[in-house]
Amino acid sequence: MLSRPVWHTAGRRLPLPELSRTTHSILYARNRPASLLNQRLWTVPGRYATTSTTLQAGEDQTGHISAAPNEGLLFFNNVFPIQIRKILGLPIPRLLDKIISPTGSGTDPNVILERARAKGSLPINATEVLPRMREGGAFVKYTVDDSGAASSDSDVEKLLQGYLNDNPVKPWWSPFRRVEVSVVKGRPWIEDLMRLPTPRLRVEFVPAEPGAGVSEAVELSQEQLFELFRPYGKLSDIVVQPPDSKVLPKFAYLDFAGLPNATMAKNCMHGYVLTEALGGGKKGTVVRLKYEAKIKPRWFKDWLFSHPRIVIPVLAAIVATITVAIFDPIRTFFVKAHITRTLHFEDNKWYKWIKGYATDIFHRRKQEDDDGMEAIWDDRKGNIEQIQTWLMETADTFIIVQGPRGTGKRELVVDQALQDVKLKAVIDCKPIQEARGDSATISAAAMAVGYKPVFSWMNSISGMIDMAAQGATGVKTGFSETLESQLNKIWNTTTTALRQIALDSRDKDDKDANLGDDEWLEAHPERRPVVIIDNFLHKSQEGGIVYDKIADWAARLTTTNVAHVIFLTNDVSFSKSLSKALPDRVFRQISLSDCSPDVAKRFVVKHLDADVEDEPAPKDGSEKKLPSRHRTDLGELDTCIDYLGGRLTDLEFLARRIKSGETPTKAVHEMIDQSASEILKMYIFGAEDEGGNRNWNAEQAWFLIKKLAKVESIRYNEVMLDDTLKSGGDNVLRALEQAELITIVSGANGRPSTIKPGKPVYYPAFKRLTEDNVLRSRLDLAILTNLTKIESATIDKCENELLLLSQLRSQPAQTMGRVQYLLDKMMVSQQKVEKYEGEMKGLKKVLGTEY
Repeated sequence: MLSRPVWHTAGRRLPLPELSRTTHSILYARNRPASLLNQRLWTVPGRYATTSTTLQAGEDQTGHISAAPNEGLLFFNNVFPIQIRKILGLPIPRLLDKIISPTGSGTDPNVILERARAKGSLPINATEVLPRMREGGAFVKYTVDDSGAASSDSDVEKLLQGYLNDNPVKPWWSPFRRVEVSVVKGRPWIEDLMRLPTPRLRVEFVPAEPGAGVSEAVELSQEQLFELFRPYGKLSDIVVQPPDSKVLPKFAYLDFAGLPNATMAKNCMHGYVLTEALGGGKKGTVVRLKYEAKIKPRWFKDWLFSHPRIVIPVLAAIVATITVAIFDPIRTFFVKAHITRTLHFEDNKWYKWIKGYATDIFHRRKQEDDDGMEAIWDDRKGNIEQIQTWLMETADTFIIVQGPRGTGKRELVVDQALQDVKLKAVIDCKPIQEARGDSATISAAAMAVGYKPVFSWMNSISGMIDMAAQGATGVKTGFSETLESQLNKIWNTTTTALRQIALDSRDKDDKDANLGDDEWLEAHPERRPVVIIDNFLHKSQEGGIVYDKIADWAARLTTTNVAHVIFLTNDVSFSKSLSKALPDRVFRQISLSDCSPDVAKRFVVKHLDADVEDEPAPKDGSEKKLPSRHRTDLGELDTCIDYLGGRLTDLEFLARRIKSGETPTKAVHEMIDQSASEILKMYIFGAEDEGGNRNWNAEQAWFLIKKLAKVESIRYNEVMLDDTLKSGGDNVLRALEQAELITIVSGANGRPSTIKPGKPVYYPAFKRLTEDNVLRSRLDLAILTNLTKIESATIDKCENELLLLSQLRSQPAQTMGRVQYLLDKMMVSQQKVEKYEGEMKGLKKVLGTEY
């Protein structure tokens, strides 16, 4: 008989590797000397194996453990950490083998038996230890001594349990749970299937005799099951099979309070035979146990999915609340930093000093855009001082600076009137309006004020989610947000930032420190930030939601005394849009026009001299040769400026051409030719290329060009009487004004009175176009063709009415006046048609003979 058991550890890589023993080791252990059997070895299986046969599937892979007639079987639990199964199969370090081995942790069943035997209370000898690492325990084969202290398995169990109660063994990984032991009453089934222990056991009742019917097995009651399994641990529930269930074999569920209790019961009671005395029937009943995954109740999850009409809106509200609580302060911080330029390193005084020093070294001159502007600002000094005065007043209304493109509106306001104002925000409406799609519009608006983070791409995704949820539940979830609501968020956050910026300059030691925030803001207009809205109503015909929201937001800023608002616009009809936001206010307006000829000439000359003035002085000590003093062709400037007018962009372009070596006359003629080409492309041929999307046609634009080529200004109402503009003439003229082909000047009571070219350089360009015989013939032919169609339609109407009158049975005397009127109208129209056709013949002849 073996005096000590031998632990056999084999190793081959399994799906869930466990501590194992080879059959070869078993045979060798049973036949080798006792001195060699005193050696024990605990290890965790390695990644590579030297043998392939293991006891994970039982002896000879039968799934069972063989025992001699005089041998008993014990099961120890809590020998291994059950959680080790989570990392099995990983490349475990060798040090972990020693840490979790029963020898190192003190849970070695052999050691426990030796200590119990040393106290004289355990008359058994352990012959073999079979570890079950997956279940955290080990089987121990034993034989009883001849001393007779324990005559049955139950006596051995009581002695061992009594010893462990008096001398508890607690491993380091489970300091609150001790090692427990029980006698194996059944025939344990050990397997290496891909199953993990669970606290729930499925107890199946099968007949004890092979071949007997399944129905002959006796189903145990809850009391009987409790009596059998309660010794292995506390049971939390016993679920028996429903009486009407036809599932065979009969079964019941045992829910243990702990996983070690379930493993103990499964390994000790599997295959246990219930005799008739134990309630198993005449032929007996075998109890088969297996682990069952318990389905946890998901009532909360089921409730959530069963009530989408409640859950989805609540979820949307929670997401919105979290977004407001987390992101709104961050966005407000970035908007404040954008306005105060806190994060702009180029405003740092050291950066400016280094930049200025480097500029002096490399003799870099200032930007050409600033050259010669002093003459312009001197001419507009009154406008600059007027804006500065308005900013010091408390009136809650808008300041509007209106003028055509190229008159220097932004430079006048931002660079001159607000030169010393640090707290200002410039919002350019052009990129916002030209953005394509809601996401791009939101991103452009957020970028204009420094609003971030912005998740514009989420707008389309949330829209699809909202649409799907609405189709399923029938209610709006609120996940998606419209462009209007997103813009409102951006402007509201900007309002909060502007208000905080204005109040940050407030000192508790001020004499009016006792005033409330609103009263203090009203009393200190000089402390308010300034918001400049540039390119307002740019492409306003394409949609006004952006401009409506900006106007409403600007009205809130002014009425709540949070900030001053200045609008820069090219549109002369700005009052229609802004009056909706502030219907009870009178706007403060500055209209910028082209500068006078004297100022224009000074601007060009200063622009020419700027390059030479910035150059270092000649080494010979002579004076710098300024172009204004040494160029002989600058005498042509007076005539050239008469052509160009006082538009700053055209004057600057002229100066650059003269710098490049052209004479003023040549430069002006080149600019006139270029303007003529632009007019043809944008207003004549471009009207057809747009596919009819514009509010005018080529004939209407050419009609105005011909009129304005003769005289520099024409009467508005006179133009409206012409047949070419008979239908929708007002809309055509407003569209061409918006496109900057013409300028409509308002007279008394604000009504339109005069039409002028959109830019001064357009007047000579119009003349240049009308001098082109082929172009004039082609477009005049189109106008005459259109007029002929109009007169022919008039004739058809008259003929139809005359036909209707002729069908009357009697010709009343009252119809004679109507008949005469129709005949006269037909005659006038016919005369016009004949006149138009005669002119058309001459035009066609020109088109057929000239290139």
